[in-house]
Amino acid sequence: MRIGVDLGGTKIEGVLISDAGEVSEKIRKDTPVDNYDSTLDTLCNLVEELQTFHKTLLTVGIGTPGTLSMPGEIMKNSNSVCLNGQTLKKDLERRLGYEIRLENDANCFALSEAHYGAGKDASSVFGVIIGTGTGGGIVIHKKLLIGTNNIAGEWGHNAVPITVRELFDADRSCYCGRLNCIETVLSGRGLKQTFQERYGGEGEAVAIAHLADGGDQTAIECIRLYCQQLARCLATVVNVIDPDMIILGGGLSNISELYRSVPEQMQDFVFTDTLITKLSPPSFGDASGARGAACLWPPRGII
Repeated sequence: MRIGVDLGGTKIEGVLISDAGEVSEKIRKDTPVDNYDSTLDTLCNLVEELQTFHKTLLTVGIGTPGTLSMPGEIMKNSNSVCLNGQTLKKDLERRLGYEIRLENDANCFALSEAHYGAGKDASSVFGVIIGTGTGGGIVIHKKLLIGTNNIAGEWGHNAVPITVRELFDADRSCYCGRLNCIETVLSGRGLKQTFQERYGGEGEAVAIAHLADGGDQTAIECIRLYCQQLARCLATVVNVIDPDMIILGGGLSNISELYRSVPEQMQDFVFTDTLITKLSPPSFGDASGARGAACLWPPRGII
């Protein structure tokens, strides 16, 4: 048994998971808003509560927005900005009294799907988050690719292809301080901004998708454009790592049109005559993050 925790922007979910990937206990708590100390308290309380379900002390993996700076132990690149500059891993270990493993939430999503989910039969998986933010994780032969700078898979902060940028009247600012990151187009906020600026519509990303499903022509055109943008951006990843499978996660992964349109459109932008890479929805949805965090430790996770 192992413990996995997913620290999200609105919720913190913790699970007790078997070596076979079966969840026996699950706890959810609200994420404190923009308050590091309260977030630390909530994480520790949740982990301690999960430990009570087992007679021996279990290993703990935690998925977070952002990642640890390398070398060093401070958080960076988190869109939950109260985490940036904090020694989250060290603070958790001091409070809990034992070692934990901490990794980017997109990496945890990719691990979960590669071990137990849609990518369990694939040798290479690119796990994509398209929701509040845009991130990714790379798993090769069931092992996470971290990278020298601890940023492998962070495609959301590459610049959008010029053919995508030309569709907009003005540059888009990203929380990271750069302009025209892929996240400014493919995140939920990016889709909302496109709907407003290009089509004169109003609504959150989920509402736009519902309008499209209901036959609203403006929303349909907006989703079509989003599919084209996603295809162009994913093609740049395929040309570099050429994965067996791309698995979409996050709130926008529920848009069914993505799985019909994007693979066909990607074919136009990849450096191959036939695109074999599969595009798949996740097996576990929002639950993937906590499952993957548990996988940061090997099976039989007893401290």
